[in-house]
Amino acid sequence: MFAVEVYAAVRRFVFVEGNSRREAARVFGLSRETVSKMCRFSLPPGYTRTIPVAKPKLGALLPVIDAILEADRTAPVKQRHTAKRVFERLRDEHGFAGGYTVVKDYVRLSRARGRETFVPLAHPPGHAQVDFGEAVGVIGGVRQKIHFFCMDLPQSDACFVKAYPRETTEAFLDGHVSSFAFFGGVPLSILYDNLKIAVAKICGDGKRERTRAFTELVSHYLFADRFGRPGKGNDKGKVEGLVKYARANFMTPIPIAASYAALNAMLGERCRARQNDRAGRHAETISVRLVADLAVLRNLPAVPLEPCEKRPGRVSSTALVRYRCNDYSVPTTYGFQDVVVKGFVDEVAILCAGAVIARHPRSYGDGEFVANPLHYLALIETKPNALDQAAPLQGWALPEAFQHLRHLLEVRMGNRGKREFIQVLRLLETMPQEIVAAAVTEAIRLGAIGFDAVKLMALARIERRPARLDLAAYPHLPKLAVKTTSAADYAALVPGLAA
Repeated sequence: MFAVEVYAAVRRFVFVEGNSRREAARVFGLSRETVSKMCRFSLPPGYTRTIPVAKPKLGALLPVIDAILEADRTAPVKQRHTAKRVFERLRDEHGFAGGYTVVKDYVRLSRARGRETFVPLAHPPGHAQVDFGEAVGVIGGVRQKIHFFCMDLPQSDACFVKAYPRETTEAFLDGHVSSFAFFGGVPLSILYDNLKIAVAKICGDGKRERTRAFTELVSHYLFADRFGRPGKGNDKGKVEGLVKYARANFMTPIPIAASYAALNAMLGERCRARQNDRAGRHAETISVRLVADLAVLRNLPAVPLEPCEKRPGRVSSTALVRYRCNDYSVPTTYGFQDVVVKGFVDEVAILCAGAVIARHPRSYGDGEFVANPLHYLALIETKPNALDQAAPLQGWALPEAFQHLRHLLEVRMGNRGKREFIQVLRLLETMPQEIVAAAVTEAIRLGAIGFDAVKLMALARIERRPARLDLAAYPHLPKLAVKTTSAADYAALVPGLAA
């Protein structure tokens, strides 16, 4: 191949100095075809094939390779064919006698032709993208999987991240409510993938049937919902990048927190600190570009959405309501009634006829029994023999004074003492435990062993007055004998004068 300098000299000789191509061929000692090519190209064009390279051994098997690569599109990423594996299958299954290199080159070129290309996107202010990610953390001393909600404003790259024990409907709703409060407004639109929490069904014409919970969220905050193509995470590449960024920066090393509230406080601070950074090719910081987003966000509604999942339920014969494979107690007076269960991220509320009848800490276990002992005391009062075997009362951490009082009551009154002890426990339905515990301790100190005395002392503490007890009502108190005093009684106190 001729050097670039030869091309330049020949072209100058012909085009600038005005000589003929025949003369250039004579002067430079080149063929006229070479001079014509130098006049057509300013640089050596290199070798150009006019027909594809013949592959006598591989040609007949090209459809087989194409079929293998096409099937790989739907196979798991880690179980797709390598070029070496394709070569081995051609050799073993089809008797291919050629070399590995020709197969490798064809597989590489075929995969390059099949790769998807993308259009650069512009992101106007006020729009958002949402997704969930997963990480590992230590919460309350327990190593566990964390599911974190991410919202990204693509125009400014401002972000919000919040962690949850599970990726559930209530976590999805709570993430939106919290992110809207964090940014101080509602985005004009939010882009999602086709997660089941939001999309109940994808119809044939591309439309989506929304879930009831997601429809309530959209109706309350009035943002436009948009969805990417099924299985195409690149449609919302900004929030996909945020998920990776949050995992690599906010949760590396593995976060250790006393509770999810403490972890989320840390994540909120890191989201705010990131606004001082510059993202991508932008010269301005995220906080500067965030101004344009905040200027067009919708105002928050007067009352935020209640971020919970609502499910109908029915109280069982043991005053239990099942929610997500766990049983939660209600007062026994609501047995066999229809209720509505509201599942929040951190608690479960149970309503009957629109009124809340029970609240419990949320359990994320399976088959767990979450009971409030107070819900069963009214029934146990009518069935006192069930006191020691009642499952809701097992493990109830009461001060030691309560067991002392029960022992005294049963020793002095027998079965009636057990009933009185249950009545004392029922004071906890309406009074704080510390008040009742103090009243029990005081009753034991005074020897006023009975429900009435404990109740009066508890009421006196609540009303901030001294207790007025009629001790005549307690036959077990020691009798007092008051005699008329005499001079001899005083003389007995003086040493040497005693009779």
